[in-house]
Formats: sequence, structure tokens, C-alpha cells
Amino acid sequence: MNQQNEKIKKSAILIACMCFSITGFFISIVNGAVKISFVEIVNAIFFEEATVNYQIIMNVRLPRTITASLVGTSLALSGSILQGIMRNPLASPNIIGVSSGAGLMTLIILILFPDYYFLAPLSAFIGALTATLFIYFLAWKQGVATTRLILAGVAVSSLLGAGNNAIMTFYPDKVSGVIGFMVGGLSATNWKHVDMIFPYAIVGIILLLLISNKLNILMLGDEVATGLGLNVEKTKFLFIIISSVLAGAAVSVVGLLGFVGLIVPHITRQLIGSDYRFLIPATIFTGSAVVILCDTLARVMFAPVEIPVGIIMSALGAPFFLYLLRRKKE
Repeated sequence: MNQQNEKIKKSAILIACMCFSITGFFISIVNGAVKISFVEIVNAIFFEEATVNYQIIMNVRLPRTITASLVGTSLALSGSILQGIMRNPLASPNIIGVSSGAGLMTLIILILFPDYYFLAPLSAFIGALTATLFIYFLAWKQGVATTRLILAGVAVSSLLGAGNNAIMTFYPDKVSGVIGFMVGGLSATNWKHVDMIFPYAIVGIILLLLISNKLNILMLGDEVATGLGLNVEKTKFLFIIISSVLAGAAVSVVGLLGFVGLIVPHITRQLIGSDYRFLIPATIFTGSAVVILCDTLARVMFAPVEIPVGIIMSALGAPFFLYLLRRKKE
């Protein structure tokens, strides 16, 4: 009976997370430099297509909101995977340097090979995967300790940051075009960006939903997981690949957006528990809502001037990270 009640409770929380995401979606569509009511949105989409409101909604706000949703979902799931396989609440694409690897490869494409912009997600995946494996290798010593993980991530991030700075130093005439990328922003998002991230995000989400129970087994520890018949190393490598695909796709579109992969999985885990069968879908909805709402805030806070969403996320994420570090010590 208790198990049944727990399942009902988690299902209710999952529905609440979905409603939170849907609410955030509509808030984003309604708000901006030009405020459009819900009724005007319905009229513009279905009855008045040759209007300014229709152009704003269909060509600006809708692709931007969908992209924000996919980015939030991808980064949050990537962080959730890393926290699971490393059994560490401080692991996230931003903190341990995965995003930096994706960012460097994307920056190379944007500045050196702009005609091949469509390859940005693939190059970001390669950069994210390489950085993840390198950091994991550096941090491993009969397990992955928190201190080694953070130090390895900081070292790798610093090295990759040097690469970013070197590229911008050698190509100063192109720096202005990538400032938004370095901070993390959605200001120039259009349907092309939706097309770029959508297939990677969908594949990652489907795979995670299908094999989420393997993460539950990994959380029991390597010895127990092996005893239950799980090939631990192959399974971890599979999850690292999925994490890299998700983080790389998100970074290739939005840039170096930090702390989503740290904050969202941690908060969602507090709400719904550590069972990845429920945690994965809850993280999908929560990650989507958080980035959508932060981007909306970035648009309206100083309207008509907007700030990059990365500034909002950093303002929220830095104190949260310090809180986690302090709690970890205690």
C-alpha cells in the first residue's frame, strides 16, 4: 500500500512539473518587448495571419521558446546523467568542463568555418565527449571523489578557456559576433536553431526514458551493479555519450549557458526522489520551464533592451553552487 501511495505521489509531482512547463511556455509567448494577450495570440495564429502579431509569434517568440525548452531539457538531463553515473550532486556540464569542450569546438566552427554552421551540433558533441572522458580519467582513482572531480573540471575548463581566448585573439574582427555565445543567449534564435537541436534532443530523451532503470542500478554502486549482471563500464560509457550529445547540442545553439545542469537535477531530485524512472521525465519538464522562464525574465527585465539568459542563470546558479558546497562539507 505504501508503495502504491508513493507511486501516486510521484505521479502527481510529475504532472505538476508538466503543468509548470506548459505555464512557462505560455508566459514566454505572451511576454516580451511587445506584450500580446492570449486572445490576441489565438486570433493571430488562427484568424489573422497577415498581421504584425502573427510575425512576432511565429517567427520570433515561438522558435525562441521551443529552443529554450529543448536547451533547458538537454542541459538538465545531461547534468542528471553525470550526477548519476558519478554519484556526485556537484557534477554538471558547466561545473566539470563538459560545456567548455562543446563550446570550444562550436567556437571553432563559428569563427573559422562559418559556412559549415550546420555541423555545430556534431562538433559540439565531439568536444563534449572528449572533455567528459578526459575529466573522468583525471578524476578516477578507485572511484571519483568530489574534490578530484571539481579540480579536474576546473583544470580542463581553464585549458579549454585558453583555447577560446586564443581563437578570439587571433580573429578580433569576429569577436563581436560570438559575445552572445560566450555568455549564453537566445536573442537571435529562429527556426533554424530548432531544427539543429531537435533531433539530438529527441534521440537523447527517448534513449534515457528507455534505459533509465540502468541509472538506478548504477546508483547502487559498481560492485552491486556488477552483481546484478550489469556491465558497469559499458553502461557508464553509453550514458556519457548520451550526456555529451545533449550538452553538445544545447551549447551549439545557446552557447555557454551555465548552471542549468546543476540546479535543475538537484531541485527535481529533492521534489520527486532519486528513482530515475520518475526523475528523468520530471527533469525534462523542469529543465524546460526554468530556461524558458529565465529567458522571459531576461527579455522583459529591461525591455526593450534584453540581456543574455546566461546572466540570469549565473546570478541564480553561483549562490546555489556555494550552498551545495557548504552543505557537502557539513
